[in-house]
Amino acid sequence: MRHPSALLLALTFTVLSLTALPATAAARETAQRPWLDPSLSSDRRADLLLRAMTRSEKLSLVFGYFGTVMPGSHYTRPPQARPGSAGFVPGIARLGLPPQWLTDAGLGVATQRASLYAFREATALPSGLATAATWNAALAQQSGAMIGAEARAYGFNVLLGPGLDLMREVRGGRSFEYAGEDPLLAGEIAAAEIRGIQSQHVIAVAKHYALNDQETGRTVLSADISAAAARESDLLAFELAIEQGRPGAVMCAYNRVNGVQACENEWLLDRVLKGDWDFSGYVMSDWGAVHSTVRSAMAGLDQESGYVFDSRPYFGAALHEAVAAGRVPAARLDDMARRILRSMFAVGVVDHPVAREPAAIDFAADARVAEADEEQGIVLLKNSGRVLPLPRAMKELLIVGGHADRGVLSGGGSSTVFPVGGDAVPGVPPTSWPGPKVYLPSAPLGAIMGEAPQVDIRYLDGDDIAAAARAARHAERVIVFATQWGAESQDVPLSLDGDQEQLIAAVAAANPHTVVVLESDGPVPMPWLGEVAAVLEAWYPGSGGGAAIAKVLFGDVDPSGRLPVTFPTSLSQLPHPVLPGAGVPDGKPFSVAYTAGAAVGYKWFQQRGLAPLFPFGYGLTYTRFRYSALRTQVTDGQLTVSLTVTNSGNRGGAAVPEVYVGPESGGWEAPRRLGGWSKVTLAPGGSATLSIAIDPRLLAVFDEAHHRWQRPAGRYRVWVGESSASYELASAVRLPAWSHAAQWLPAVPAGG
Repeated sequence: MRHPSALLLALTFTVLSLTALPATAAARETAQRPWLDPSLSSDRRADLLLRAMTRSEKLSLVFGYFGTVMPGSHYTRPPQARPGSAGFVPGIARLGLPPQWLTDAGLGVATQRASLYAFREATALPSGLATAATWNAALAQQSGAMIGAEARAYGFNVLLGPGLDLMREVRGGRSFEYAGEDPLLAGEIAAAEIRGIQSQHVIAVAKHYALNDQETGRTVLSADISAAAARESDLLAFELAIEQGRPGAVMCAYNRVNGVQACENEWLLDRVLKGDWDFSGYVMSDWGAVHSTVRSAMAGLDQESGYVFDSRPYFGAALHEAVAAGRVPAARLDDMARRILRSMFAVGVVDHPVAREPAAIDFAADARVAEADEEQGIVLLKNSGRVLPLPRAMKELLIVGGHADRGVLSGGGSSTVFPVGGDAVPGVPPTSWPGPKVYLPSAPLGAIMGEAPQVDIRYLDGDDIAAAARAARHAERVIVFATQWGAESQDVPLSLDGDQEQLIAAVAAANPHTVVVLESDGPVPMPWLGEVAAVLEAWYPGSGGGAAIAKVLFGDVDPSGRLPVTFPTSLSQLPHPVLPGAGVPDGKPFSVAYTAGAAVGYKWFQQRGLAPLFPFGYGLTYTRFRYSALRTQVTDGQLTVSLTVTNSGNRGGAAVPEVYVGPESGGWEAPRRLGGWSKVTLAPGGSATLSIAIDPRLLAVFDEAHHRWQRPAGRYRVWVGESSASYELASAVRLPAWSHAAQWLPAVPAGG
């Protein structure tokens, strides 16, 4: 018999030998394909792989297919594409490069309706406006990580979001996908979402670059604006999101910018994005946004995406011929392919390949993430007589409208997420594109009943306005759920759907304790505002929406959302009272002159001296906050603002002190810009001292002639308050001149 220690030694040697086999195989693999060595930089790995690729392989990398069957067409999706998906780019097996599997969109994993495939169940985040209304970048990052993880579980490694076009047009049908009207807020929230998505080794795609601000005529309109104004507004939002989030890709838009298609716009793609911002990722097209081969490639487009939507495969055989003929240099094709490879390495798509089969998803946990987002995104707009939070000692509560007995509304188009359990209210028109109109099965009625089991709660659908008014007379409180549906491919009127305005007015006339909960694409006018006691803007509430709304209504959660957009009183206050392109025949090009320049949203209202219905940054709470001890400090030209905030009420809650800045001498597009903010939760009587660094670009103008950010020396004003129109503190500070090239990057991120 062998000695026990010798046997143990032999067994140990055997185990070590077996465990070394994979490492040895990996070493051989790395020696043969050095780009698979994860210890190398993404740039080095991309260079090594590029040198090993044939021209045909490079060309295959820059051309993407739609991933869905197109009924009635001769198009057949590639067999490797995920059914019902947005897109597919083949991998290169001999080089160890996986395919790119693409999914819409920034609010959750979507399924394309052209498919006969059963809908992919996923968790829906609240709308992009709701996430922006949280003013909470950490929460946005958590939400991005959740949808990135679900995308990965379903076998996707590219997620087409987030969207961050500024809300220049409040009637925009895709407003719900975006992050509001201010470049700092939109940029910082989108950057956080990008970081969250890419933490799951899924490439995030910032879109739609740029000035894709309305759906009417979106493929033919020209957004006309000065370069300087664009740099201080819409492009600044993308700049901040890209430098802070580092997305693997940017999607160029359908529209033209100053007469040139966005996907063949050399100024947008090559000079600004890749030049001034040093963007190292790749530019993909929107589905159907490519109109040329040579012009697009030479302007900076790196990947044609979603063919069959383009009129022909511009980056297919046509690009092969253009490269062979020298009309597109081989070096440009190398750059296109290298950018895609670099992003795949940098984000972890190669080192962490997605599984062949869908992985398990904890939908209950993910719904809680969506619910937390909505809880902080709900904005309390009015609360007369402290009708909210609702008392649990009520005898009778009436709930009216909005299909609140079954679910909450979501937006339409390619970003539609089909929820676990399916559409809660199937068959509501439109049932075809850009529908179906999907209600997520998170019913406010059920959540409210759970909050107040002793209360007699009655629900009416609101179709019979007179019956709803009669029932309202006998209730202690009434909650009306009102909806406005927005969707890709069509803009919305500045109003609620159907006859809901009349419903609210009739119910409010019958009961002065009426609360309105809005589920809307964006701002809506409120002719009934003076008649109701309270208004909550819930946006599109997402998969945890019903519970979040109930918690805010009953005060389990203090409302802490702040508006990311200005609510106008009427169309007459808009830069374009008549929607640009309205009445223009389909397909006929037209221009939208953005004469407001960088004065988007609240800046337009300031510039024109207009009083909105509700200003940007506005939102009430159930408690009170006091601001004090405002101080400014300038170090090496960098302005930092500090202040103390105290909860002076008798409930816990979250304060969002907003810092606005402006030159005493004027000269900007408006008197004030958002310079930063912080969100802090405080117990009753609690205080916190906050320090907020202001990005120098927010105190400067862009000088296009000299291609620089310029801030003249002089006196500047600082305001701290709870909206763009309400200030608790103010101070003056003298700043030195500051001038930096367009390529400048901040040492410290701004914002909250």
